[in-house]
Amino acid sequence: MSGAVGEGAPWQTHTVFNQVPPLEGLDVFSSNLPLVEAVQREGAGWVSERAGELGRFVGGEPQQQWGRLANENKPVLRTFDRYGHRIDEVEFHPAWHQLMKMGVEHELHSLPWTSHEPFAHTARAALYMTAMQAEAGFACPITMTFAVVPALRATPDLAAEWEPLVTSTSYDPRSLPASEKGSAIAGMAMTEKQGGSDVRANTTFATPINGGGAGAEYTIVGHKWFCSAPMSDLFLVLAQTDDGLSCFLLPRILPDGTRNAFHIQRLKDKLGNHSNASSEIELHGAWARMLGEPGRGVPTIIEMVGHTRLDCVIGAAAGMRSGVVSALHHTMHRSAFGKTLIDQPLMRNVLADLCLESEATTALAMRLARAYDEAHADAEAGEDQSDAQLFKRLATAVGKFWSCKRAPNHAFESLECLGGAGYVEESGMPRLYREAPLASIWEGSGNVMSLDVLRALTRSPRSLEVFLYEVKQAQGANVQLDASVAKLEQQFTDPATLEQRARRVVESMALCLQGSLLVRSAPAAVADAFCAARLGGDGGLEYGTLPAATDFEGIIARSQPPA
Repeated sequence: MSGAVGEGAPWQTHTVFNQVPPLEGLDVFSSNLPLVEAVQREGAGWVSERAGELGRFVGGEPQQQWGRLANENKPVLRTFDRYGHRIDEVEFHPAWHQLMKMGVEHELHSLPWTSHEPFAHTARAALYMTAMQAEAGFACPITMTFAVVPALRATPDLAAEWEPLVTSTSYDPRSLPASEKGSAIAGMAMTEKQGGSDVRANTTFATPINGGGAGAEYTIVGHKWFCSAPMSDLFLVLAQTDDGLSCFLLPRILPDGTRNAFHIQRLKDKLGNHSNASSEIELHGAWARMLGEPGRGVPTIIEMVGHTRLDCVIGAAAGMRSGVVSALHHTMHRSAFGKTLIDQPLMRNVLADLCLESEATTALAMRLARAYDEAHADAEAGEDQSDAQLFKRLATAVGKFWSCKRAPNHAFESLECLGGAGYVEESGMPRLYREAPLASIWEGSGNVMSLDVLRALTRSPRSLEVFLYEVKQAQGANVQLDASVAKLEQQFTDPATLEQRARRVVESMALCLQGSLLVRSAPAAVADAFCAARLGGDGGLEYGTLPAATDFEGIIARSQPPA
């Protein structure tokens, strides 16, 4: 109903009502009950207070301003200075640097490598999932800096030089030698125009300067089709040698302060991830040192790739949580047809389904992070084929495939809960939607990850036994889960068609694992609804198709932000 026009405000035609208040000041960790519980369950309870402090900080300026500003003001490439000197600099909005500073100071890039507390990977996963709710783009260089450490350790001399720099808790974006700054951000450059995921098709070539070999100096000539975060201080680069494809550590600024022959040709104009610079580069005799052994480039860099895939799963969970919070907040405060949206039966079905997906992905991400802690402990003890290591290897590929595949439609459905308001940039939902497909492409698309699961099973057949042992920890607690696990085992009885069926098999593995985790740890309302809809066939192809008997209120209450 229109309100009376005030004499002092002749431009007013009505009184504004039924609008959703801004979502401000939310502790994005403590309000995330599935994550809070997972931190305790997976052994990293010591980080809870610290994560709460970060959650309160992220819910302020980072979430309200920094993420938006960093995306609205995209990075700009400055190839030359005003005098015509080649500089290859990328300018970022100050909000980007604030996000990077936040990530580094809270040790999102370093905690497992520097902390002596138990389950440091798990603790970091909680911090990372919390911080990413401000903005996903800055997480790319944070992840690569985190993931570079196990690869560096392939050559102890290089690790001794660079690991203290990449684990430093200071952030300095200046183009100076890393040793002078006392810190470093890491990137990678693997793919080329002619190969993409097939990195063995690379044509970039490295020539030794003084004999060659692990740790030796080389010059590199070639191009890279996708180099993320080109303003990083060091990069892992794949290049051919006489011994085959090898891995190299390439600094952007040389020790004497001059610029390496690392030239940015252009920045990518991407669907999303606008705050982060991604580029095409050419190397015109760039100086680098070999990391790992000659001809062992893929096994060396795969240590970095594995940890980035872990972060893809954690990032998918973070994006889903952001979508759930926005959808719940909007529907709690918006009315239609005589009721708040959240009290409408069909909307409750949609919201509960979104909450289920978010909680299942959070549980998977945190269990996977614990596997990294356990696998690292086994490696320190001299084991290389322990159950934890086999589970980590297989479950990473399974988890990345499924979690990242589910993210885009989850973001879309969350956006739709806001109606037309969700389709405009001010809501933040279009940014979330554009970001959602990235993790499924980065570090291995759906087919690559499905085939990687088969590769892991071929190389270590006991991996399947270990995976199923984990899943069967919930045996007997839910008949739909038990039936699905039995069907899953049958899917491996026809190896001749396994590659054609790989996506279906990996999907089943992921759903059984998520179902098992929820049956063991979540309330019955959550576990029963997940197993009924995802495993028992009592759900549709879209969100919002849970069985009518579902405890919608109980599921929603676990994920609902404070009013």
